[in-house]
Amino acid sequence: MDVVGNIAMSMRTSKPVARLKDLYGSWGMRLTGDQGAGLHVVLEGAAWILPPAVPAPVQLGVGDVVFARTGEGYTLASHPDSPIVEVSSMAPVDQWPLPKPVDGQASGTVLLCGVYALDRARPHPLIAGLPSVIHLPARAAIGEPLRSVVDLLGAEVARDGPELGAAVPALLDLLMIYTLRTWYAREAERGAQGWARALRDPAIRKALERIEQSPADPWTVGSLAVAGGVSRTVFARQFRELTGEPPLAYVTRWRMMIAARLLRDTDLALEAVAAQVGYGSAFAFGKAFKRAFGDAPGAYRREYRDHLGR
Repeated sequence: MDVVGNIAMSMRTSKPVARLKDLYGSWGMRLTGDQGAGLHVVLEGAAWILPPAVPAPVQLGVGDVVFARTGEGYTLASHPDSPIVEVSSMAPVDQWPLPKPVDGQASGTVLLCGVYALDRARPHPLIAGLPSVIHLPARAAIGEPLRSVVDLLGAEVARDGPELGAAVPALLDLLMIYTLRTWYAREAERGAQGWARALRDPAIRKALERIEQSPADPWTVGSLAVAGGVSRTVFARQFRELTGEPPLAYVTRWRMMIAARLLRDTDLALEAVAAQVGYGSAFAFGKAFKRAFGDAPGAYRREYRDHLGR
């Protein structure tokens, strides 16, 4: 199973929004808003990402990917000395207060911007533990699936232009998954601990796969250790050290994430949602869900749909 992909897609509360922006002359924008994670790909030209999101200005080239965990509070510019204006990450690109072309001037940079609405009520530690901004240079992804997704995105944009066809949101999903995979793999190679190592630890990874595959199963520390092929004591210690929480606390976390997704995306009765995540009654499920999210399941569903105007 794809542990990272399942986590990323379970945190997503709506389809990603994609925007294509041609940038002219000297420009700089500080992305604002509270809409989720931001994904940017340089399709033509160059750009810079500036402090405080990074320790020092970093130049971006064609094919480079930037993932901003919170979707706000970071600055992109044509040059470190460019004037900076605030831009709402959710505003239409033609309303961004950036320089317009003059006398048929060609764009210096073409930027693909994606915005992900992620569940902020109880973020998964795989996402919450990331740096505020990740930069993956194109040269670091040569031969990797991430580069293939970037190339496909470029081809779709070249074909469809500013309208951005139906394939782009699906490719943005893949872009987010492969960005997270690539970053965590790179961190593991550098000897990082935490989730970077957990994803490569055979016993913990197998347990994560089993939990994701069958959240309703009556998991115990012992049964998860058996799934991972190690002793109960070793498994419990390693799981807590690398993921930051005990195995059964993580089981509850995953069950609540799946429950939240079912409440958002389906009309299943609370009893059916409870059964799918391992609770014998809607009452027991409701108590657990309210502890995790602060709202009862029904109130959570209503608030989400009211927000979307459903």
